[in-house]
Amino acid sequence: MSSLVCTWQFVSTTNVNFGPIGATLPHGMIKAGMDTDSPGNHAGYDGDPQFNVTGFSQLHDSGTGGAVPLSNFKLFPFAQCSTFEKCPTSMASRKVLRKILPDGSPDDFASPGYFSTNLTNSIRVELTSTRRTALHRYTFPAGTTNPRILVDITNDGQKSSTDAVMTLDPDTAVVEGGASFSASFGPGRYKAFTCVSFKGEGYTLGKPTEYGVWLSNFPVRGTTNLLQTYYGFVSEMGALFTFQPAPGGKTTSILARVGVSFISSAQACANAAEEIPDFDFDEVHSSNRAQWNDLLGRVQVDTTGVPLETVQLFYSSVLTFADFLPTADSGENPKWNSTEPYYDSFYCNWDTYRTLYPLMSLHDPVTFSRIVRGMIDIQKHEGWLPECRGATAMHFIQGGSKPCLSYTQIRFTKQAAALHVSPTDLYNALLADAEIQSPNWNLQGRQANLWKQLGYIPQDMFDAGGANTKQVSRTLEHAFNDFAISQVAKALGKSADTQKYLKRAGNFINVWNPNVTVPDSPNETRMPTLLVFAILQPRFADGTFNFTDPRHCSIHDPAKATCFLNAANRDGFYEDIQYVPQDNAKLIELQGGVANFITRLDFIFDQEYFESTDEPSQQMPFMYHYANRPGLSTQRSRQVIAQFFNTSTNGLPGNDGKPSKFFTYSGAMGSYAAFYLAGLYPLPATQQILLSSPYFPQISFFNPVFNTTTTIVSKNFSGNPPDGTGGNVFVKSVAVNGKPYKSNCYLDWEVFVSGSLVELTLTDDITVGCGSGKDALPPSLSTGGYN
Repeated sequence: MSSLVCTWQFVSTTNVNFGPIGATLPHGMIKAGMDTDSPGNHAGYDGDPQFNVTGFSQLHDSGTGGAVPLSNFKLFPFAQCSTFEKCPTSMASRKVLRKILPDGSPDDFASPGYFSTNLTNSIRVELTSTRRTALHRYTFPAGTTNPRILVDITNDGQKSSTDAVMTLDPDTAVVEGGASFSASFGPGRYKAFTCVSFKGEGYTLGKPTEYGVWLSNFPVRGTTNLLQTYYGFVSEMGALFTFQPAPGGKTTSILARVGVSFISSAQACANAAEEIPDFDFDEVHSSNRAQWNDLLGRVQVDTTGVPLETVQLFYSSVLTFADFLPTADSGENPKWNSTEPYYDSFYCNWDTYRTLYPLMSLHDPVTFSRIVRGMIDIQKHEGWLPECRGATAMHFIQGGSKPCLSYTQIRFTKQAAALHVSPTDLYNALLADAEIQSPNWNLQGRQANLWKQLGYIPQDMFDAGGANTKQVSRTLEHAFNDFAISQVAKALGKSADTQKYLKRAGNFINVWNPNVTVPDSPNETRMPTLLVFAILQPRFADGTFNFTDPRHCSIHDPAKATCFLNAANRDGFYEDIQYVPQDNAKLIELQGGVANFITRLDFIFDQEYFESTDEPSQQMPFMYHYANRPGLSTQRSRQVIAQFFNTSTNGLPGNDGKPSKFFTYSGAMGSYAAFYLAGLYPLPATQQILLSSPYFPQISFFNPVFNTTTTIVSKNFSGNPPDGTGGNVFVKSVAVNGKPYKSNCYLDWEVFVSGSLVELTLTDDITVGCGSGKDALPPSLSTGGYN
């Protein structure tokens, strides 16, 4: 069994970085990290050393697909200014490059709960954190006589601040301040506040020898309040201090404790004092690291015969992307008081319900249940469940999707009371989204009235409550949402509701047009007349179909459409043509049978219609399971890993990593990769997980709620083909606890509840099937599954 991989990987940190690199706890509000002047600094950091450092801020998010999020309250050190007044305080003037290592990479290092860099001004910067407080350590070069540190109150990632306030104490150098900032993916604004204090490491820092407010590039010595300057609407402002160096020629290291709050600067000060009372950098780092190790220790792999890069990619996918967001912001909700947990930074549940929350249900269900409780509490106060949200502000949503809540009731029914999740409140929250039309479905809820009336979202009816866009994709998502509700109703014994929502789960068929083909598609050898026929299409209220080119938004789209959220996008994403996870058997029937279904999937991959960064496509490589060809699923999923995922600085697609025409958020790509590498793919809102072969001879999941460990062993593991093609990786048979299992294609959740030994016999025969029993194929609604 391998030891934990604890070195933080700089995966996907260049070419537009959407994943934050820095010091944080699992789901910590604080994500202290470096900001750069890179045009792709969406999450602050950029691993390309040509870009300058502009500061070290306290809040970051995994990419939102919109403007640069957060990056609030930067600190910046100066080793030398000719005078206090001539310190270059603006971002453009103060920026500095990093030192470069012999291999050409920047002199940066990161591990769980820690980040460091060496700047070309010879200052070393180190960061660690607690939940709501960051601790910085600035080590100045020998001979520094006037070590200075700047606090930037106004410059967030968008330079959007208004209503800035700040005071500094000339005796203690405590800075209190805050401002209003713009949301990154929506119309709202949020307020954030900070409290910064300093301490010498190994010596008494004393009073600052110089202090003052700075405005743009002009520090004003002796000032203590922003009101003492003439500032404008978007001025750059903050505080600047000169401190005494360490006596006797000792190394000068200054600690900066930075508390943050969405309530007030006073609360930011209280957070800092509570969480880091004694400025002990090593103790804070050690405690932070221990929490990461506890979480990662629940997933163990045997690395025998597995390249180190594969191990690093797996743990980095879990560590750096799947356990970052949403953030645990309890006590920091300015909108209402509640004893329930408060979580923020949902980017977005449409992206994360497919793989992030299922991964949490395997190894961190307690945190997952707290997130669910937080969502329910938001629904109680705002009327609808949160879909996309950041820093307390609602953000634009893709279509309203809440299957994430259903996991708690479906998979933890007997544990709901112990997890403090009210089944009644959970169910009522789901019904609110399903039945009550939101006044603004761009931000929350659904366009429920037309959905209930017609069974689809028509293209030619305009309501005042939101944009008339994404009609096909919203129809598919709402059908799946209602499927999720049916499964919760079933778990709660609500038989009438079960049947009601199962019926609505079949509404995807209402946008199925059998008379459309993909233009210019090649003739298929198995069915020369196929031409990839029958496509989901937008429909008018009178039942007739409109037409959207099936190539829309693909690389083959003649119009080169982006499918971004805008008023001209009046149809769905092309990849949704295969997204009916509740009834793939019906999809096979609609597409003309198993052979045609396989042909269509092959066409999607071979003609590069598959888009690895679009979440509805994540399940596509595993869809061959439903055609009784799991070997093809195994090969496709492994080819996806080989083509799109690695541990380089461009190693993840989408907004966890590099950019795409689609927008993929906060753990969606990392958890997606983690499941593929584990040889699994979750079926949202169900009791089933699709099964392939792991990249490891053995992988184990410990679930603290069940207090059980489930181990998957590949009995004749012989490595992984580098390009994902062929190899001794196809599942020939499955045994659970020594007995032959009913399927080679999926595992029931009970396998993980009880803690089981799952043994896979592998083969190089890609033609293997799911088995011969009546339950061998994964369930679908139209074949009696889920009823």
